[in-house]
Amino acid sequence: MRSKSLALIAVGTGLAVAMTACGANTSGGGTTTGTNTDSGSGGAKVGVILPETASSARWEGFDKPLLDKALKAEGLTPDIQNAQGDVQKFSTLADGMINAGVKVLIIATPNSEVGAAVAKKAEAQGIAVIDYDRLNLGGSSKYYVSFDNVKVGELQGQGFVEGMAKLAPGKKPAEVIEIEGAPTDNNATLFHEGQRKVLQPKYDAGDFKLVQSQAIENWDNQKGGTTFEQILTGNGQKVDGVVAANDGLAGAVITVLKKYGLNGKVPVTGQDATPEGLQAVLRGDQYMTVFKPIADEAQAAAKLAAALAKGDTAAADKIATGKTKDTKGNRDVASVLLTPLLITKDKVKSVVDAGFVKASEICVADTQAACTELGIK
Repeated sequence: MRSKSLALIAVGTGLAVAMTACGANTSGGGTTTGTNTDSGSGGAKVGVILPETASSARWEGFDKPLLDKALKAEGLTPDIQNAQGDVQKFSTLADGMINAGVKVLIIATPNSEVGAAVAKKAEAQGIAVIDYDRLNLGGSSKYYVSFDNVKVGELQGQGFVEGMAKLAPGKKPAEVIEIEGAPTDNNATLFHEGQRKVLQPKYDAGDFKLVQSQAIENWDNQKGGTTFEQILTGNGQKVDGVVAANDGLAGAVITVLKKYGLNGKVPVTGQDATPEGLQAVLRGDQYMTVFKPIADEAQAAAKLAAALAKGDTAAADKIATGKTKDTKGNRDVASVLLTPLLITKDKVKSVVDAGFVKASEICVADTQAACTELGIK
């Protein structure tokens, strides 16, 4: 599946979108309700349901407080909840928000099936729905806010090739294991598509040999580590590089690599620029991660919600100028697609400078020397 944008938002430094400058990151969880009627939407209620907390720290640590801040800045009243990976809880939360009279529902779902069902129910009550971060295939949401997820995968592939050139120069064929995200998450499919745009020519040419590519249900880090170890031992404890779909899975892979004395000797990819992932990059255990400025994503979603809360679809369409293909529903979804950034060790400082993480979160005992060398303080 290919994500297509007719008008990607220009990023410049990588930290701003066309409609708004990137706000400072907040590390706390934020409150779930609040009212500010200073702007035109008059405090309209907006429901937000996030998917889980197990696979990534981003949802509670970043998306929740940033969405709360951005929605309030638009004069909206946010109610932000987390389904904790439970599809039934997701549906129950949605029902509660619909019954409470939200004007807009912003959903980042555990899977497309529950997302499509929630969107259908909400829209039957005249509630606008925005797919946030993950597009619900076969759904009916009219708007989608995310990053260019094929590009995320391409950056992982590019970083991986760069890492292989440094850590396994001249090795041919280099043996590669891929640990991918949940098969029910369309983003995971798009990440893999982007990776293969870069890596498939390497496989075809015999430069790389794919040992195995395995999707991990629910982005379960523990399962990802167990699966990786099974593949590694089945291959005689040999691997030259690991494509891991996010920082959580990368961390699980690195734990296994340490067990076999291989950490730091093979490149491992990641995504999300979490504090743990950035620490691993600084240590040299993980070669790269992908920085997705979530403040921009939250602000774009808030601006869309403000327009839709007033019933102003013309204004919403001026914000969501891109298009993403829903391959299951055979439709194009109006989108805001933001640009991700490749982060290797020499670029970690840019993530701190952007306010996404604090130096104190990544400069710990075993990374302090690297922080000092890179001027991170």
